[in-house]
Amino acid sequence: MAEHIPVFLERTIELLAPALERPGAILVDATLGLGGHAEAFLERFPDLRFIGLDRDQNALKLSAERLARFADRVQLVHCVYDRIGEVLEERQIRGIAGVLFDLGVSSMQLDRVERGFSYSKDAPLDMRMDDTSELTAARVLAEYDESELRRIFYQYGEEKLAPRYAKRIVERRAATPLTSSAQLVELIDAATPAALRRAGHPAKRVFQALRIEVNQELSVLERAIPAALDALEVGGRIVVLAYQSLEDRIVKREFAARTTSTAPRGLPVELPEHRPQFALLVRGAELAGDDEKAANPRSTPVRLRAAERIGAAA
Repeated sequence: MAEHIPVFLERTIELLAPALERPGAILVDATLGLGGHAEAFLERFPDLRFIGLDRDQNALKLSAERLARFADRVQLVHCVYDRIGEVLEERQIRGIAGVLFDLGVSSMQLDRVERGFSYSKDAPLDMRMDDTSELTAARVLAEYDESELRRIFYQYGEEKLAPRYAKRIVERRAATPLTSSAQLVELIDAATPAALRRAGHPAKRVFQALRIEVNQELSVLERAIPAALDALEVGGRIVVLAYQSLEDRIVKREFAARTTSTAPRGLPVELPEHRPQFALLVRGAELAGDDEKAANPRSTPVRLRAAERIGAAA
């Protein structure tokens, strides 16, 4: 496997450092992956306690090996990241100093052809981030009705040809089940008008939509971001790296809600209970610079957002 380069590593450390330098600081990495960010944080902050979450058991195994020398400061947990509150409660942890989300598909998952995430290589239509879950992309294509397929292609892939692709899939499976990525790519390619094929690979958005549906990525994120913000102690910080607009909208919306006063318009004085509990650390979404993109092409689509808790919960 190629060397894994964590995205926005130095910038992420810079943003979280003021919170992690405090005694007893706990950092939760909600998307552990191969442990690249984790290793860097544990090296830079010798007193840091670390909790890593991941739904991919293979990622947890590889990260455990990578982080073995920090074993006395590390806890790794097999779970989906919307369980962050439960994980902390089980460990009787009332507040954390930092939390990191590096969203999307990990490089390890993309590199493992048999996982079926890539439209460029033939593999079974799996797409599960957690291979203990039951729903696969093949099951979605075999069992969802035409309207459901159309919905997920529209909603999760922002695919304008969703009706055409959904119709063709239903017609095809009536004769032969779709079980491999090559079969699906062939079907989508044949259903795409020639003029639209020049606007990028026609299967890209469909594969994204299927992956999001199989792993319930957006609904999980909608629960996880509020839970993570609630877990932060005063002075605690959160950094989120999103790789597509659907994820980023969820983060942007929740950050906006938490950093805006709830005082009614026209109120002469803002009461303490109406003051925002969080402040943004980055204006808008920060994009990777040319140097970052050159060193790590995976950073090209990333949008970084960060916030700090400035007040206790009401």
